[in-house]
Amino acid sequence: MSRLGRIRSEAIAEWRSFVRRRTAVFFTFLFPTILVLIFGALVRTDPTGGGLFAEEPDYYVAGYLAVVVLFTPMSRVASTVARHREGNRFEKLATTPLSRMEWLAAHAAVNVVLVTLACALVLALVLGLTGAEIVFSPLVLPFLAAGVLVFCGVGALLGRISDSRDGAVAASNTIGLPLVFLSETFVPPEMLPGWFAPLIDLSPLTYFSRGVREVTVGGGSGLAELAILTALGLVAFAVAARALPLTE
Repeated sequence: MSRLGRIRSEAIAEWRSFVRRRTAVFFTFLFPTILVLIFGALVRTDPTGGGLFAEEPDYYVAGYLAVVVLFTPMSRVASTVARHREGNRFEKLATTPLSRMEWLAAHAAVNVVLVTLACALVLALVLGLTGAEIVFSPLVLPFLAAGVLVFCGVGALLGRISDSRDGAVAASNTIGLPLVFLSETFVPPEMLPGWFAPLIDLSPLTYFSRGVREVTVGGGSGLAELAILTALGLVAFAVAARALPLTE
């Protein structure tokens, strides 16, 4: 079987495993729905009132998508790697032709599909509930794929160093929550202290939210941000694939 065939087979197996876990399916799509309902429909934005949600509704579309791109692949892959370690599945994997890089590529592919579906749901809710108006740029899709690649890599690393699935999920949340508010998602840079600006540029999520905002409401190409995000994704993927255990 070719490399592409092995990746495809693992991706199909992972997809079937996911859809059989109804709770996982439910919460994968419930989380972004709750987020939009709370911030988009209940809190709302007030461009004339100042404060945290003082931008136009269009500004926050990239932030909603960024939350999905961050949490869905990072928590899922972290939990999966930790679960495989607990069950000694990587030891069994080492006896098959499927390499660690191919395994991670298959799981990244499944997460690209899941994130794309969840983001489509988020967009429908945001546009329907908040009145935001955006440009539907095809460049959003490569941004989604590159973002998933980054956080699949981060999730795999967290799953590798955590001692349990609970620890992997907790680590994902600990890293993810600060990034949500410090990566040009919901908090404009001008609202943060000046000394914090260089730290914003260290977050991969910044390049996702900044680039998606540029192509959907800013009228730009976002190619510089996409190039940076893609490069970060390739590095994170390579490091994570190398770090995955052969045995436990």
